[in-house]
Amino acid sequence: MFNINDIKNGMTFLLDGQIYLVLEFLHVKPGKGPAFMKVKMKNLRTGSTIERTFNTNVKLEKAMIDKQTMQYLYATGDVYNFMNMETYEQIELNASQLGDDKDFLKEGMEVNISFYNGELLGIMLPDKVELEVTATEPAVKGNTTNNAMKDATVETGLLVKVPLFIEQGEKIIVSTSDGKYVSRA
Repeated sequence: MFNINDIKNGMTFLLDGQIYLVLEFLHVKPGKGPAFMKVKMKNLRTGSTIERTFNTNVKLEKAMIDKQTMQYLYATGDVYNFMNMETYEQIELNASQLGDDKDFLKEGMEVNISFYNGELLGIMLPDKVELEVTATEPAVKGNTTNNAMKDATVETGLLVKVPLFIEQGEKIIVSTSDGKYVSRA
């Protein structure tokens, strides 16, 4: 158990039978009335993000999350295979368990897979990934309004908005948090 005042970004805790990860928090001291904490948190089972307000005297139960680094091997239909590089143990995850994270997976990529008491919660991707553009239309001359963007499909099948100068076959850096173009690789 820990007091809500000791909360930090990245902490995990149990609330109403669910496991939450703290994304952001704000300690609020209004002019009148008691202080409170505003917490933006992610449900690690469903992937949904919510904001909630807590009184400062609330105590929460800490959730101990186990993380294993595993390598993504391959996908067969909607089943994605990962291997623990130390024990060579393999696990399979369904597309539904991965959600949108599957759009960033490349063969050979290492990811952290999180578990709570043996229950698989999901994968944690790196902040940014390097992906190759497999299809995009050529830039149209004269179409250079402010920050003009075009659609590009990358090797994982994800559709990314990229600047006009990006060509097919180029490698780009994509943010895994929002799926947006960051830079050339």
